[in-house]
Amino acid sequence: MKLKPLGNKVVLQQEAAEEKTQSGIILPDSAKEKPQTAVVIAVGPGTEADGKTTKMQVKVGDKVIYSQYAGTEVKLDEEEYVIVSHDDIIAIVE
Repeated sequence: MKLKPLGNKVVLQQEAAEEKTQSGIILPDSAKEKPQTAVVIAVGPGTEADGKTTKMQVKVGDKVIYSQYAGTEVKLDEEEYVIVSHDDIIAIVE
């Protein structure tokens, strides 16, 4: 099954949270921060306003940074995804 976002929505797959600190301390699950970087899995067609479709600035495969508490978490076929609005994406990592 595939996710096909609507409007200006983007499906992201988060990168794994850091398992240990730079000094080598292993972090328990409760201390891990939610990652803000992810890979774009699917992109919606954009929104239409005044007869014009807004162009999406990200494409499948882009690595992006998004707002920390943005989106809706979804689990599908044992994989976890986050669906966010295009406006919640802050930057593309090159």
